[in-house]
Amino acid sequence: MTENEKYFAPGVYKFTVKNTADAVTLIRERLGPTARVVSVRTVPAAGLKKFLSAPSIEVVAQVDPASVEIGVGSTLHAVSAEPAAPEDASAALMGGLPRSRLTPLPVTLGLDGLLRRSGITETALNRLQAGANWKELSTLPLHRALAETSRLLRSHAEARALRPPLSRAAFIGSAGVGRTTALCKWLAQEVFRRARIGHVVGVEFDRPNSLGPLPVFSEALGVPLAHFPCGTGPAAPGAFVYFDLPGLSLNKPLANAPITAFLDREKITERVLVLNAAYDRPSLRDAYAAGRDVGATHLVFTHLDEVPQWGKLWDYLFDEELEPLFLSTGPSLTSECEEDVPGAIVRRTLPDEESGT
Repeated sequence: MTENEKYFAPGVYKFTVKNTADAVTLIRERLGPTARVVSVRTVPAAGLKKFLSAPSIEVVAQVDPASVEIGVGSTLHAVSAEPAAPEDASAALMGGLPRSRLTPLPVTLGLDGLLRRSGITETALNRLQAGANWKELSTLPLHRALAETSRLLRSHAEARALRPPLSRAAFIGSAGVGRTTALCKWLAQEVFRRARIGHVVGVEFDRPNSLGPLPVFSEALGVPLAHFPCGTGPAAPGAFVYFDLPGLSLNKPLANAPITAFLDREKITERVLVLNAAYDRPSLRDAYAAGRDVGATHLVFTHLDEVPQWGKLWDYLFDEELEPLFLSTGPSLTSECEEDVPGAIVRRTLPDEESGT
């Protein structure tokens, strides 16, 4: 088999995939270097599945004529793909009809359009477009352009001074974001992966603070749990101290003053803001602003298992003042904790460096 024989014949193909990374891989490996994307649209699942499944992506791609010698009858079963349906205007090209009888094909979305489809916000896209090399990047073949965009997004997200590992930190966030669960996940990483020792302090102030699974979980880990008022210093040299605080108020900023005063008084400079990534964008921005007001220094996103598109998170990764700590990708207290935050979001929105080359 020659190099060209592994690609499909010239024509227009329509196929359905789970995400843009699968589409790019298929175009690169099966349709070849002469392929170009004609249109892309999101296809929600049918019936009750639309509430349980992420939408798929329907791509129409055209393979321009080249030195290819295989038959037109090839199909794309591996990714539930098929040649374009006869009623589509794009299918006429495969049938050999005169071009004068063709309805104009949909305008190609291009790189900008595909990035928007992946959930990337206009703010993040504008930041990318402001780069000196964006015009050149946009002229590359689609799979190469997406791979280069992946690198560019990571470089923006990682453009911050590295902070030392957490040692004395408070976990903060509004009610219902999974703040205590996030703390439990981090404790598991500290004890099991890094073999560190330390203790946790629960704080209530003038409002109740349900510790949820923390008392039982900390006992299982062998991590002492104290209740404020108590000493807040480390129990041993190099030991960690983590604080579970009451939820932040999003509607009454003044209600958060006791939390800020406690953090300042106890000299707790590491403040981990926990955000529920399943919130809509306005609610997410409000929670983020409340965390910044109390001096957040690190960032954790929870409920990622409920979010079909992660592209909206890039806006928060571009803030150089907050260091992404981890992503919570499930309810388990001892796992489903992704610490390579930019890498994980790239993989869910665009092909990574290796798959895109």
